[in-house]
Amino acid sequence: METPTVTRSEMLSGHVAREAEMQGSDLAFLDQRLPDHAREIVNVIGMGVVENPEDEGLVPKIPASAHGFSVGYIRAKRGRGAALHAHATEEVFIPVHGQWEVYWLEGDTERSVELGVGDTVNVPIGIFRGFRCACDDENALMLAIVGGPDPGKPIWHPSVIAAARDTGLEVDDDGNLRETI
Repeated sequence: METPTVTRSEMLSGHVAREAEMQGSDLAFLDQRLPDHAREIVNVIGMGVVENPEDEGLVPKIPASAHGFSVGYIRAKRGRGAALHAHATEEVFIPVHGQWEVYWLEGDTERSVELGVGDTVNVPIGIFRGFRCACDDENALMLAIVGGPDPGKPIWHPSVIAAARDTGLEVDDDGNLRETI
């Protein structure tokens, strides 16, 4: 196998993204119109686990190919984050700034763990999970990694689907957002 090379210019233009310069989207997922689930999603690199593929703000910030994973940032204010959802792959969360809480369902009981900067949680396949910012840090930022060759779309808890429908959003058969109002 021949060893590939990459120039500094190629590295900077196709393989580097600066967090301070990244803009994301406030409508990547079904739950984001619900008041407690408003957040910004920044698709950094990868397959783009989103339900609003037409949103230019969700184009990966690093255009280089990512094989078998997706990396994104979440920015949110205190108490805000993702509603209960599951994936057909693991999902890893690592706070970069601020405190975050990851919660999940154990049967019908909600459980949670608080995470500080650098702490890591790997949520198993198929578990309904969510997360929320647990601090007043204006720069609260969490890294999310979804693995697997096909991360698919989120599987929403039935309560989230019903609440989102009241905001005028649902997902179509392909898992993409659709306005209903």
